[in-house]
Amino acid sequence: MREMEVFVAVLDAGSFSGAARQLGMTPSGVSRTINRTESRLGVRLLTRSTRALQITEEGQRFGIVARRIIKELAEAEDEISAGSGPSGLLRISAAVSHGRLRIVPLLEEFSRLYPAIQIDLTLTDLLEDPSQGMTDVSIRFGKLADSSLMARKLGEEPMAVVAAPAYLQARGVPHHPEDLKAHQCLLFNFDQSRSRWPFLDKGRKIEVQVSGSFQANSGEALGMLAVSGLGIARVGRFAVEAELRSGALTEILEPYCANDQHPVHALFVGGPALPGRVRALVDFLADRLN
Repeated sequence: MREMEVFVAVLDAGSFSGAARQLGMTPSGVSRTINRTESRLGVRLLTRSTRALQITEEGQRFGIVARRIIKELAEAEDEISAGSGPSGLLRISAAVSHGRLRIVPLLEEFSRLYPAIQIDLTLTDLLEDPSQGMTDVSIRFGKLADSSLMARKLGEEPMAVVAAPAYLQARGVPHHPEDLKAHQCLLFNFDQSRSRWPFLDKGRKIEVQVSGSFQANSGEALGMLAVSGLGIARVGRFAVEAELRSGALTEILEPYCANDQHPVHALFVGGPALPGRVRALVDFLADRLN
């Protein structure tokens, strides 16, 4: 731990002498500690010159991990000494639509249950990797890519195929998934399988190749395009619940979508040092979203 503290102090100060003043050490003592760390790891963390220190790629990765470990240890000590349950800053990342419609409404209850936890929420459709130290828990809707992160399934969200009544009146109602080939379909612009929609036909899984003139990066946006009469969308039901209730959208092909659900996962860095606030959030969401 001391080696990590010295390395982070050097990064913050930008020099051995500055880190030495901060830590109450001598510059030569700081240098020996860095040398010992590099020898133990078998990599160069810093490149020294007469004018400045330059951090290597390995040093950048080590710095991220070191800062996280130091922060988690300090928070764990505070939590244990306080004896008041999980506390500290909890950084959450979630997809824009799913976060706004599913996660945000739950945070008031979570805050009441854990008043010592401060929430920092980011809604973004870009995947923020907790292993990079910028977020603690990333909540993702849909299939997961391969990752070294811990993933806990929080639940499943049903998908729905929807269109505006005016569109269906003008273009006709599809009665079978294959009928979609003659329609304008609204597609996600980031999903590699966006133009192949899955259905269940007489117990058999099928995929229908669809096409259309409009793409977007969120279910809410596709739902809005569908409300405008621009085509048929396949989105998470949560993204269009209000429009289905109001009649602005109509659900179609329901018998073929019975098992069409996307999983919701929480991604986080696992291990024995998992902060209590992360575990509290993941357990809470698994209970509520199920």
